[in-house]
Amino acid sequence: MSENEKKKEKKPFMDDWGGLAPEILTNIISRLTIQERWTGPMFVRKSWLAVCRDPYLWSSFDLEPWFESYPESTQWWSPDFERKIGSMLRSVVDWSDGGLTEIRVRHCSDHALSYAAERCPNLEALAVRSSPHVTDASMAKVAFRCRSLKELDISYCHEISHDALVMIGRNCPNLTTLKRNLMDWSDSSRQIGSVVPTEYFDACPQDGDTEAEAIGKHMMNLERLEIRFSRLSAKGLAWVCEGCPKLEYLDLFGCVHLSSRDIANNVSRLKGIKEVKKPDVYVPRSEPVVAQTERYGHWRLYDERFDIQSMRI
Repeated sequence: MSENEKKKEKKPFMDDWGGLAPEILTNIISRLTIQERWTGPMFVRKSWLAVCRDPYLWSSFDLEPWFESYPESTQWWSPDFERKIGSMLRSVVDWSDGGLTEIRVRHCSDHALSYAAERCPNLEALAVRSSPHVTDASMAKVAFRCRSLKELDISYCHEISHDALVMIGRNCPNLTTLKRNLMDWSDSSRQIGSVVPTEYFDACPQDGDTEAEAIGKHMMNLERLEIRFSRLSAKGLAWVCEGCPKLEYLDLFGCVHLSSRDIANNVSRLKGIKEVKKPDVYVPRSEPVVAQTERYGHWRLYDERFDIQSMRI
């Protein structure tokens, strides 16, 4: 068989793929991960690129599986990487035609998040953890434009203050999940070899009670709350437990200012509580909390703050 004949035999096969009905091709592409879509069919031919931009495919933009599949890199904290994430998010917002209901990214820029909030009023789940430049400005747009928000993850976002929590709480009454975890500021040895810039560790928010007050006063429908390594005190925990009676899950890991008695007394008010993650961290009282900490895999210590017998959770 000549070379020309071989080419003629192959051509119909390629024509069949190229001539697939858009709805069939959309169904096929919808089964791919975001990474697979971005690196594969978009570059095959223009007709495939057009299908990849179908709003049907972009009700969700979830990069978390990609981040979880790679070890964290110093490059993730660079301006260039943030620009790439921002560019991807803006593209998906445009392709979704405002239909995005879920965004899960890291290292997002303030501008990109504002762009998304202004154009995606039906957003229900937003996760922008480890985004050092996301501020109250973009969070205000989320609060006022995305009132159907049910889940929010702003962990490790140090430029977001309690003011943003107040705005979100007042304008997003359907919010049931809040993740406001902080980095482990209590153990300086953990910073050695970390990919996170040292100055970012040092900028860890200090106003744990102020944030707890904002949560307690304005997020009464919360069912799940994560505030790992928050610097809240017993007073802050009281605000949370008084103002969020529907809590079922409460993560207090690393909250070194709370004793077991503080937790037991306040959590007892939560009638529907199912699980509480305890601090599991001990900081000697005679030393500053920023000093080296001692860690234990259990709470059977002699200090009263870790007396497991006093727990009634």
